[in-house]
Amino acid sequence: MKIKTKEDRRQRIKYRLRKRVRGTDARPRLTVYRSVAHIYVQVVDDMTGRTIASASSVEPSLKGTFAKQTRGGNVAGAKAIGTTIAARLLDKGVKRVVFDRNGFLYHGRVKAVADAAREAGLEF
Repeated sequence: MKIKTKEDRRQRIKYRLRKRVRGTDARPRLTVYRSVAHIYVQVVDDMTGRTIASASSVEPSLKGTFAKQTRGGNVAGAKAIGTTIAARLLDKGVKRVVFDRNGFLYHGRVKAVADAAREAGLEF
């Protein structure tokens, strides 16, 4: 795979990570995708191929609860998404996950999602 753009680079890193990171029934995979304006998180069981829970900054139920300066494109919005996904998983009885940064660097909004989910009770 020849790297011509930033997206090609991210895809290559994503494939490299996905070789090592697998979601099982006991420890599903928490994957993060960030765009310029929004952030999306979902928890996947790779053995059965089903999504256990998801949260994103475009959901109307979450968008209405954000504070004035909180959006999907900033760290405060990422923290809100991290706590939301942790609460949804704990309601379903899932406490341990495997974190998949999806080819993005582990800083900024991606790190904020992970830290907020850890603080809310998830283990990874």
